[in-house]
Amino acid sequence: MPYRIDSRGRFEVFVSVRGTRLHRRLPAGATARDAKRVEAELRIALERDIAPRAVMIPGDPPLAQVMAAYVEDTRHLRSPATAIHHAQRIGRWVERYRASEARRCAAHIVADMRGHYADGTINRSLGALKRALRVAWERGVCAEDWSGHVKRLPEHNFRDVYLTVEQVAEIGQHASLAVRAAIWIALLTGCRRGEVLAIEREDIYDDTITIRAGGTKTLRTRTVPIVPALRPWLAHIPLPINAEGLKTGFRRAREAAGMPHVHYHDLRHSCATILLSLDVPLDVVRDVLGHSTISVTERYAHALVHRQRQALEGLGALAEMHQIHAPRSERAA
Repeated sequence: MPYRIDSRGRFEVFVSVRGTRLHRRLPAGATARDAKRVEAELRIALERDIAPRAVMIPGDPPLAQVMAAYVEDTRHLRSPATAIHHAQRIGRWVERYRASEARRCAAHIVADMRGHYADGTINRSLGALKRALRVAWERGVCAEDWSGHVKRLPEHNFRDVYLTVEQVAEIGQHASLAVRAAIWIALLTGCRRGEVLAIEREDIYDDTITIRAGGTKTLRTRTVPIVPALRPWLAHIPLPINAEGLKTGFRRAREAAGMPHVHYHDLRHSCATILLSLDVPLDVVRDVLGHSTISVTERYAHALVHRQRQALEGLGALAEMHQIHAPRSERAA
């Protein structure tokens, strides 16, 4: 029999042509007529050497079609350019699978990308696939919500790179005026690169800056106070530079300063770390940086404690070297 019903009530289609066998499980809701049609089209595809994935299965479209529909309608996307970037990055993988094979596709993506990309970067691509599947299900394109089959990787790539004010000044000395302004604005506000570039003159008031929701990662508007050291740099708003120009300019400046490992986003990390070292409460730092939850801010506190522990362990090692030669009574005291 070319098809059967499995234990969950779904149709399974089996086709064999010239020793080549194919098996397709139809999604819930498919009928016997659907099963017969799929079986006939698969058989024709094998006989004519046509790619079997071209056969339309109701409720189970090709993943490439799902991703294309996702990026085509940008109304529901927070960052269309980023979504398109990740969709293009995983294009060669999604072309090989159907929506119901999302688990296999995700595993294939991880296997090929690991070692070439950080886990966080891989997760951004998996996230695009996951959201595309969810949207397709909500719109009735997919018969089931296969987004749950796409599992993100645990991330361990939180950067423990923080700059002193002196190091920031050193990088700034090697930067153009626009890049230097972007550097100091990031350090003194904790803003992300996109937020810095999105600030307009009308966002600057007497003693505060409004960071608009459209340019923030969390889609929340927030207000940042203007401190005296920041005010001279705000005269250059709007910055006469785009994201690519800032990226290139900062790279040249950090290399000229002998700090090639530093990223522009490390200025935001440094802002948080310096504030915490000054005993600023976690909830205040959270509000300044615009974190969605305080648990995100706590990562900076944990990293700061880790660095303090390393410093004290170094001091302790030196102390133990001297204690070895001290009389037992003195060590006990």
